[in-house]
Amino acid sequence: MTSLRSRLFAGAVLWTIGLFLLTAVVHMGLVLHFRGVPQFLQGLFSHGYIVSAVGLACLAAGLFQVRRGLLSVDQLRSRLAAVHDGREAAVGGTYPSEVQPLVDDLNALLDQRERTVRRAIAKAGDLAHGLKTPLAVLAHEAEDLRTAGQGDLAATIGEQVERMRRQVEYHLAHARAAAAGRSSGARSTLVESAEGLARTLLRLHAGRGLAIDVRVPVDHVVRVQREDLDEMLGNLLDNACRCAASRVVVMSAAAESAVMIDVEDDGPGLPESMRESVLQRGVRADEAAPGSGLGLAIVRELAELYGGAIALEQSPLGGLRARLRLPAA
Repeated sequence: MTSLRSRLFAGAVLWTIGLFLLTAVVHMGLVLHFRGVPQFLQGLFSHGYIVSAVGLACLAAGLFQVRRGLLSVDQLRSRLAAVHDGREAAVGGTYPSEVQPLVDDLNALLDQRERTVRRAIAKAGDLAHGLKTPLAVLAHEAEDLRTAGQGDLAATIGEQVERMRRQVEYHLAHARAAAAGRSSGARSTLVESAEGLARTLLRLHAGRGLAIDVRVPVDHVVRVQREDLDEMLGNLLDNACRCAASRVVVMSAAAESAVMIDVEDDGPGLPESMRESVLQRGVRADEAAPGSGLGLAIVRELAELYGGAIALEQSPLGGLRARLRLPAA
């Protein structure tokens, strides 16, 4: 592509020529009425329409050159916005010679960061896999102790194993989301996650006659890794299912470059004085309000890492409404 400098220079020259010709035509028109005007000026003015047309053409050509030069800047802004929104992984297109090196360096930086994120996610997965085996062994030993009649010791070990498992899941999810939140490729379809989780939870609560109503449009896509979306929705749906009398509703709506996700139940609800405390890190929801479930602090921190938020409200169904806001993709 031609350099930006040459396009701006050509546009300035053409504008100068066009303004000069138009100014000359106007000036000749003003002085032609006076005697003593040289014959060649009168002849030139007799072709004033042609000169004016040439001047206007020069102005138009100059404007075209300047717009072509600045168009590359607008294109760069658009491609950068696409990268920021996760629609593209790199800045595409061809740019003027002054801008192209910057774009190449930026793409190299994006590629390096993407590789770093993938390595971090892979290492987090390896860590989780490495910790599952010893935790499973400890849980099995606890079952053996319970079978041998040492119920108190088995319960203590089982409680500590469960606490370690939740801590591992919490910190791994936090690290994965911190990396993925800076990645350009995070995109998840909300309805796929919601329907998959609903089917799983209906099987887990098959004996209760529970209904989960998913009202999520198929075109709602959020800028979140699928694993983290499942973690957030899974915690909210699990809490709702544990508290619901017979019905849970999941719905979503678009709102200003975000998607609002509501998870509601028809259970006893949660007192307003407790709604903020159960979202705080280090506060267990099942201790603050029996039966309300675990993981709300994880949901809050994951949502905030992606630029979202969560709030707890009274549901029209009579129970609790968890309103999760996530950035739209």
